[in-house]
Amino acid sequence: MHSKSAVVVHSGGMDSSLCLALAIEEFGASNVLSLTFDYRQRHQPEILQAKKICAEWGVDQVILEISCLAEITNDALVNSMIPIEQETGKPPNTLVMGRNGLMGRVAAIQAHSLGARYIYMGVIEVESANCGYRDCSRDYMDRLQDIMRIDLDDPRFEIRTPLVYMTKPETLDLAHRLGVLDYLLEETITCYEGVRYWGCGKCPSCLLRNQGITEFLDKKPEMTLPKGYGSYTPRGLKTC
Repeated sequence: MHSKSAVVVHSGGMDSSLCLALAIEEFGASNVLSLTFDYRQRHQPEILQAKKICAEWGVDQVILEISCLAEITNDALVNSMIPIEQETGKPPNTLVMGRNGLMGRVAAIQAHSLGARYIYMGVIEVESANCGYRDCSRDYMDRLQDIMRIDLDDPRFEIRTPLVYMTKPETLDLAHRLGVLDYLLEETITCYEGVRYWGCGKCPSCLLRNQGITEFLDKKPEMTLPKGYGSYTPRGLKTC
């Protein structure tokens, strides 16, 4: 594989795919690598969607297995036998211990090997605030970035998190301005049960995504959703 300018941690979900679009816009598809992790996640279909997106956008992709997460943690994302739940005042049991930190470190090493100085991660602080995902803040990424600058001996290495301070409707508006909103709504999978479009409507990821879509449509009533969403728009959803 030839050298790259950026590596995008790309799950096949909406936010990471939007980051992929941003990296492509800045560097060109041939200079971007999609790095997808297989950690035996409950929503395996997202990996297939990541492959499809990369093929259609002309981006090289590497899929790395980090199945050790399923061996050393026990949560509802790596153990599909556990029902997805959230106790009041606690993070949902879909929190995978150390996942973003591990993915960020591996992505940084991959980037360094390809001569890339940037990695993109689709973390968004609304997930930290609403869902207790403590590894989704910019502060967390700044700390990881400092460590990786030491590990890589590169003070210019950057972890880019272009969505981190956005609300979900703002990310949809950004996708709309980039001209990829319909495609992402059609092709990405965010639901922890691996269900497309509105998803299961119950897991933390669906609650945030669907609430964001609803609020976005309220502000842009002229917009229509891809056919797979049908005519039904959920209203009055609560975030996790």
